[in-house]
Amino acid sequence: MSSILKSIIFLYILTFSFKAFSQNDFKQFLSNISKEAEQKGIATELIKDFQNKTVFIPRVIELDRSQPEFKLTLDQYLKRVVTTTRIKKAKIKLKENRDILKKISRFYGVQSRFIVALWGIETDFGRLTGGFSVISALSTLAYEGRRHQYFKKELLNALTIINDGHISLSKMTGSWAGAMGQCQFMPSSFLNYASDWNKDGNKDIWNYKPDVFASAANYLKSVGWSDKLTWGRKVYLGNYNNKVKKGKYLLLKKWSSYGILNESKKSLPKVNVKARLVIPDNYGKYGYLVYKNFDALLNWNRSNYFAIAVGKLSDTLY
Repeated sequence: MSSILKSIIFLYILTFSFKAFSQNDFKQFLSNISKEAEQKGIATELIKDFQNKTVFIPRVIELDRSQPEFKLTLDQYLKRVVTTTRIKKAKIKLKENRDILKKISRFYGVQSRFIVALWGIETDFGRLTGGFSVISALSTLAYEGRRHQYFKKELLNALTIINDGHISLSKMTGSWAGAMGQCQFMPSSFLNYASDWNKDGNKDIWNYKPDVFASAANYLKSVGWSDKLTWGRKVYLGNYNNKVKKGKYLLLKKWSSYGILNESKKSLPKVNVKARLVIPDNYGKYGYLVYKNFDALLNWNRSNYFAIAVGKLSDTLY
């Protein structure tokens, strides 16, 4: 299929799959949101700015509705995400920020290497944080209606963050879906987990690295992270043949009894740790035994690929 024909089909689907944009309707939508914001205590001046400066962004709808043409295998994904360049950069960033990371790691109980790995994979260490107006992007998505309630809630959360003085409306930038700052928090995650490390009254996940690191660590700790564990390990399945119910946690010695070996086909370590087995699609005779910290990473991003990538990058930072 030619690229031109694909574009025509996409535009046709886009036209008939979401609420048609109308300037008057969008203004009315903003007015309705403003009334809800007022009820939540948002300042009058901010509401005026919201109504005057918020715009509909067609590109956001396009990105929301576009689907990848093919699914990457795990190995393909890892080659794109955990590159030699990123590994080298991660080591430099860990060294550059060692002192503050050590303090934050000790305070929250989250190893520095995982904080740096998340930072690297989310935004390439703060380089790629997204250039969309978060308020306009969330307004566009809420107006479109496919996930109206979710994005309306995030929009009101974003206005609360501005109202609380953490950032201005014009400087609140992020991804097309509303993820913000160097740790890519949605507004709800910001309200729940963002940290004001230096106690200056602002939780600045856009520009101030200690707040970025502390916020990421606070998130992980809040969803069950333990600094007594790592994330998991690649394993050789041997003659395992799906002997255990998917998702069940067992001690490593039990997995050993089912014939599972470490990646180099040697015995698993004899430690008193529980793990569950993750077998990516088309992964041959290999899989991953993952620990409870892996589930914390999945809470951050519901993708096994993402969690494995964070773990792999962190492993290079021992």
